[in-house]
Amino acid sequence: MSSITPIRDQKNDHMLTPENTVLILIDYQPLQVNSINSMDRNDMVRNITALAEMAKGFKVPIVLSTVNVGTGRNTETVKLLKSVLKDDISYDRTSINAWEDQEFLDAVKAVGRNKLLICALWTEACLTFPTLDALKEGYEVYTPVDCVGGTSKIAHDTALGRLQQAGAVLTSLTQVSCEWQRDWNRESTVPVFAKALVSNGSFLGETL
Repeated sequence: MSSITPIRDQKNDHMLTPENTVLILIDYQPLQVNSINSMDRNDMVRNITALAEMAKGFKVPIVLSTVNVGTGRNTETVKLLKSVLKDDISYDRTSINAWEDQEFLDAVKAVGRNKLLICALWTEACLTFPTLDALKEGYEVYTPVDCVGGTSKIAHDTALGRLQQAGAVLTSLTQVSCEWQRDWNRESTVPVFAKALVSNGSFLGETL
């Protein structure tokens, strides 16, 4: 058994790759996290942190945004996630829709990639609104559903339905992990790939 070499074009692949994706993280702040009722909050924070750590390991660009830190109404990104992002610039906004903030929008467009992996709190607002705008502008948008959350399960599920109807693609932490890795022979990223799958229970540690 042998893998096809060279690997197919990572920039123009129709699937997600580390070279055609940008990870967008919006409003993973204590106020928003504590209001999530669509899934276990601790699991969600662990999942989004694992996704961010994996993006770092795969050298996927990250655009981070917060809301109302500058106005004093809110506080910074939760500590677990921030520990992975470290000194990444955070584009602070007052707009609920990040796509309506010029600095955030400029940062996304400066990356120059068409596949946006958007994660945000809440699903029904800060995820839905920029996703709809990005789709209208011709971007492909993917949402890992186990990394996002809403104020209720019905609000979350309804928002995901609206996003799917608009053309967004629903995915998961495990699926994104496997889609970026693609081949165990890409050994440099196996550790961060495997760590993400252990962290969300897809793998048991002893199986690796």
